[in-house]
Amino acid sequence: MTRASWNRLAWTLALLLLAVPFVFPFLWMVSAGFKSVTEIFGAPNLIPRVWRYENFVEVFTYQPFARQYFNSLYIAGVVTILTLLISSLAGYALARIRFVGAGLLMLLLVTALMMPDEVTIIPNFFLIRWLGLVDTHWPLILLPVFGAQGVVATFLMRQYFLSLPKELEEAAKMDGLSRFGIWWKIAIPMSRPALAAVAIITFLNSWNLFLEPLIFLSSLEKFTLPLALSNFNDSYGLPLWNLQLAATTLTVIPVLIIYLIAQRQIVESFALSGVKG
Repeated sequence: MTRASWNRLAWTLALLLLAVPFVFPFLWMVSAGFKSVTEIFGAPNLIPRVWRYENFVEVFTYQPFARQYFNSLYIAGVVTILTLLISSLAGYALARIRFVGAGLLMLLLVTALMMPDEVTIIPNFFLIRWLGLVDTHWPLILLPVFGAQGVVATFLMRQYFLSLPKELEEAAKMDGLSRFGIWWKIAIPMSRPALAAVAIITFLNSWNLFLEPLIFLSSLEKFTLPLALSNFNDSYGLPLWNLQLAATTLTVIPVLIIYLIAQRQIVESFALSGVKG
């Protein structure tokens, strides 16, 4: 073997060792989803002695888990689409359209990120209650789109649009394209890496949302997955660990698929977001 091959092998082994603390908890979770509660708290072993496939069936009979799964999927999908639309429009306006107060507006938007969700949740609850939207999915859609999550998406899109060459925009104006036409036919096709990253980050944030569903939802069939996972308890309020871990395994599947498919776009977009300020 050449020196380069030995170096590659050494790096591979080192990375595998570093991955163990991150991969092992996931493998243990999947394994525990097939165990009984007694075996989970018994002698530690990664492979179940008795494979209890009925845990995954009972997850759907204990509560309306399929409906809750669909709730999370469609809410995350709608939030992602709306965030992409609004953040790309706002980001393009802040990057390319010169108007009085543009810098101050961007500063105020970024400053809003310093305010934690726990500070704004009470005013938001009174607002949502006044609108009559408590125990509906509207708060889970509107608050992320127009809240801190939307600000982050707008900032990423603005930074990416700033890195695009102005000559393309000037050529499009000479061809008679309007501002909207430039955004739709020039800026959007060229910003696919940023759009992909914003879509992934937005979907994952919405998928993992817990505080807002906890505050605004009370009907079991309207729960999203993070809230549903905390509801696998016995009559004494103690967790049913085998069902919780089986349900969590099912919940992680979309997240894993997204990361495996589009992890490169996430890294590329964060690198490109700092190209120009």
